[in-house]
Amino acid sequence: MNTKKLIASVLFIGFCLVSQAQTTKKNEQDNLAKEYFSQIMGVAVNATTNTKLYQFVYDWLGTPYRLGGDSKRGIDCSKFSLAVYENVFNTTIGFNSRNQYANVTPINKKDLQPGDLVFFKIRSKSITHVGVYLGDDKFAHASSSKGVMVSNLNEAYWKRYYYNGGRPKSEENRTMVADASMLNTDK
Repeated sequence: MNTKKLIASVLFIGFCLVSQAQTTKKNEQDNLAKEYFSQIMGVAVNATTNTKLYQFVYDWLGTPYRLGGDSKRGIDCSKFSLAVYENVFNTTIGFNSRNQYANVTPINKKDLQPGDLVFFKIRSKSITHVGVYLGDDKFAHASSSKGVMVSNLNEAYWKRYYYNGGRPKSEENRTMVADASMLNTDK
């Protein structure tokens, strides 16, 4: 009886040690990933809270821009933000930048958090561009000239055309539009 208890205790302690080692290893990997993405994207380490978000963006960096595109062969800004939300946050936000804006709660620029959306009105009275906020005033987007990239909201160009930030509404408060005339309207 005592031998069984001793074996069970040893096995339990061993299991706890292995579990602790795996947790420590995962934390070390997460910290390395955060440091790596911080350097690559120019975002402060303390702002890199969602490693899955940064990994997804990193995997798409350099993908060429293609209006209406939705693959690594080419993608536009709204399809990129949609892909981020579907793959990182497991939710759908709409198919173009104006529809996406209709499905967010507006957020002040100073209150943006990684994963929030940032919207722009570029030479238009309507929203024409969208990106995904990463932290530290950086956002990922599909630029029509350079493809998927990371930019700074404080650059003169983006400051000039910045419209608003937004955080997706809960599922029950969404107003998804399936009107085909609204598709592929991003510049």
